[in-house]
Amino acid sequence: MRIAFLVAPEGVEQVELTDPWQAAKDAGHEPVLVSTKEGEIQAFNHLDKADTFPVDEVVGESSPGSFGALVLPGGVANPDFLRMDSDAVAFVRDFFEQGRPVAAICHAPWTLVEADVVRGRVLTSWPSLQTDIRNAGGTWVDEQVKVCDHGANKLVTSRKPDDLKAFCETFLDVFAREAA
Repeated sequence: MRIAFLVAPEGVEQVELTDPWQAAKDAGHEPVLVSTKEGEIQAFNHLDKADTFPVDEVVGESSPGSFGALVLPGGVANPDFLRMDSDAVAFVRDFFEQGRPVAAICHAPWTLVEADVVRGRVLTSWPSLQTDIRNAGGTWVDEQVKVCDHGANKLVTSRKPDDLKAFCETFLDVFAREAA
């Protein structure tokens, strides 16, 4: 399965990109780095610059229909940049409208809020997003990983880097079942 990993040109929490990416590769999937600009993205370890990664596709030129699923890594700045980009927001919304599974960790649900896809959904995130999620019509829970099927697609969410093992195992399981 081709899996889109949508990130902004800077601000993604590196481990929230690299751990799910490697898990997808190890499971035989094709992860594809999608961003709002071509070139490279700058990852971060909290507030410190980390590694850079090459962009495979630009979101405005990429079709959600060419992917089986979407992963949204976190980082504080990453989803904030994404939610200000109309192409990125539309890209995310299209996965929900097409019924394709989506996985989001940490601060990534900010982009889901902007895409207006959390209404009626149950999800988790970094705790500071709980008011935004509730105000957008979602139900926030404090759980390591949450799978919500109250909508056209499956939504997998987790709170933080400490949840990555459970997050990766769960989204891979959900993606595999949705592809079957």
